[in-house]
Amino acid sequence: MDAIRAFVQTLLPFEFMQFDFMVNALLAILLLTPLLGLLGTMAVNQQMAFFSDALGHSALTGIGLGILLGVSSDLLAMLVFGIVWALLICRIKQTGAASTDTIISVFSSTSVAAGVLVLSMGGGFAKYSSLLVGDVLAVQDSDLLYLLIALVAGIALWAVMYNSLLLSGISPSLARSRGIHNRLVECAFVVLVAVAVMLAIRWVGVMLINALLILPAAAGRNLARSSRQHAVYSVVIALVCGVEGLICAYYLDTRAGAAVVLFAAVCYAISLGSRATGT
Repeated sequence: MDAIRAFVQTLLPFEFMQFDFMVNALLAILLLTPLLGLLGTMAVNQQMAFFSDALGHSALTGIGLGILLGVSSDLLAMLVFGIVWALLICRIKQTGAASTDTIISVFSSTSVAAGVLVLSMGGGFAKYSSLLVGDVLAVQDSDLLYLLIALVAGIALWAVMYNSLLLSGISPSLARSRGIHNRLVECAFVVLVAVAVMLAIRWVGVMLINALLILPAAAGRNLARSSRQHAVYSVVIALVCGVEGLICAYYLDTRAGAAVVLFAAVCYAISLGSRATGT
């Protein structure tokens, strides 16, 4: 890891790159944003823009339950609960018992309330308040390994499921006629999103994770003329906004997650203007 940091510092001889924590943060951004950019395209196409918001809120509940059950790893507790929560949302959605936005809203509000209730017992919520806004500057070497594994696995699974997800979103009946199991594909997708969200939540924050997942994809959709362009634009916008947000946060001494999201919001506004003018 020291060799990688030294290479990055040689390649980018800027003032802010002379600190190890900034190099780690940059590497985390480069590993995290492409995955969120790709997954965001499908979340937008599947009209599940607020799904990641519900999963982000469930991180608090996952940690709370982990404490009650004696689970020492916060990440493990978040991953397990996030996957279960995602599958539960998906299953209820598939029954048609209520509209998607209603189901997601119910799960989102329930999970954040339960998490805050458990974590605030005895006045101990302050130590977990950083989860609300995240801190990418706190990335450790071991975290980068998890992000690398998640990126490689996520891209591989996304490539395998892409056509099935796209066809299911366009026409479920046509997808079924082609032998695609729509429910199974949707469940696999929500599990993938859950894992990505839980891995990112400590550095992006509960309040910002949904924006970082959706804004680059929404901007990319405004600019794209094909599904392939949508994926490319989304990843490029996520990467650029991630790097710009990190640099901006360093010089302004503020939270990187918020800066990244604001840059993504600017890109979305520009994309709306480009779409309106037809360019």
